[in-house]
Amino acid sequence: MKYVLFVCTHNAGRSQMAQALWRKHAPPDVRAESAGQTPAKTPWPEVVEVMREIGIDISRARPKKLDLEMQLHADWAITLGCEGTCPYVPTRVDDWDIPDPHGRPIAEVREIRDEIERRVRDFVNHRLDAVRGDRTAHQIRLARMLPDLDREFGGTHGAEEIRACADAILERYADAPVRSFVGTLAYRETRECLRDDRCRAVIAV
Repeated sequence: MKYVLFVCTHNAGRSQMAQALWRKHAPPDVRAESAGQTPAKTPWPEVVEVMREIGIDISRARPKKLDLEMQLHADWAITLGCEGTCPYVPTRVDDWDIPDPHGRPIAEVREIRDEIERRVRDFVNHRLDAVRGDRTAHQIRLARMLPDLDREFGGTHGAEEIRACADAILERYADAPVRSFVGTLAYRETRECLRDDRCRAVIAV
């Protein structure tokens, strides 16, 4: 399972549309999430209206604040016209220069919707292999695990062995549909393997 994260300022317009359109056009093995730095309470009414026009109801969507966990989940991130206000996302990042639809005439909001859909379809048609093959998020999670593992097991296991064990165990969670606890679970399992001296068997699998 891979994740694409759409980010805009309020998670009430552009990123909500992108997430919904991704669900429409993308295959199930690459999922979409969305968030914003200062989320609104609800999606913008004009955005809800133009999405309903194409058969997609986002009226019940709840804008989310971008947090560290989401950033660590993402295999790819796409920012949508944040104009420098979006926080750094520590994965592969594209920036789509899309204007904020909030408060614009409905005809302009439709144009923004159609432009986002065009870009989503183009990404799905031409760049999914890059998302599937990218290991940035995996390497970030691995880097977060290794210092504590080295401190605890560095006296009994070589650095390469610790890294290989953690890498192999973390890889087991690559298709996890929910990644909130992947790092914690992989870290705990790696500790058990190193403590019980089972890491060579894990690496060989």
